[in-house]
Amino acid sequence: MSRTSYDRYLTVFSPEGRLYQVEYAFKAISGSGHTAISVRGKDTAVVITQKKVPDKLLDASTVTHLFSLTPSIGCVMTGLLADARAQVARARAEAAEWRYKYGYEITPDALARRLANINQVYTQRAAMRPLGIAMILIGIDLELGPQVFKLDPAGYFVGFHATSAGQKQQEAMNFLEKKWKKFEGGAEDAAKAGKRLGRNEVIELAIESISTVLQTDFKSAEIEIGIVSDSPDEPEKTRGQWRVFSNSEVEEHLLAYGEKD
Repeated sequence: MSRTSYDRYLTVFSPEGRLYQVEYAFKAISGSGHTAISVRGKDTAVVITQKKVPDKLLDASTVTHLFSLTPSIGCVMTGLLADARAQVARARAEAAEWRYKYGYEITPDALARRLANINQVYTQRAAMRPLGIAMILIGIDLELGPQVFKLDPAGYFVGFHATSAGQKQQEAMNFLEKKWKKFEGGAEDAAKAGKRLGRNEVIELAIESISTVLQTDFKSAEIEIGIVSDSPDEPEKTRGQWRVFSNSEVEEHLLAYGEKD
């Protein structure tokens, strides 16, 4: 059997031990043309991604890659947007079931683990196909503070101090690693270095990362920023809650980053 024979079936391994259909799902993510970045600090987690409106006649307010899952957990989806909406709907259903069963909101790590388990099932059943999306999930854990998790189509998930997904994933990861090493103690203890980042520093680092990696000076309408923050700098009404920045807030932080340069 040639490679073309092995990649017809999701459930059949090639002689090298590869599942080609799952690998193709990863290619759908990198081929989407979008890059998403997430950064976590001492009291804040942020996600940032490009906002591309492909047609001037489209209503730009209906185009988004940021989704709310629970009041304190949100995510950025990179890849096939229709697949993303399906996974977001499933994530919301799982979170609602958890709240109904146990009487409190699901934690970010429990939701990430549940969705990763579902993704893994999609790689071993012939009647399904893997979803062509990567999810970066952020939220506030009452015991552990801000959390960032990334899930992939293979069903693997892991927590991060900062991460990226999409077309320029590797370049963004390299940039973030270099930045982290420059922080005090960042080379020895990434967690301790991250704990020194306040709300505004986290937001500026996310903007700097996406601007540098994509070599673009973004306007406020060209990026989306989602945040969960317990910081005193966060408005009291939305403290600890997932929200998406308005255009004016994005503009304010872009100007602050521009002046810093």
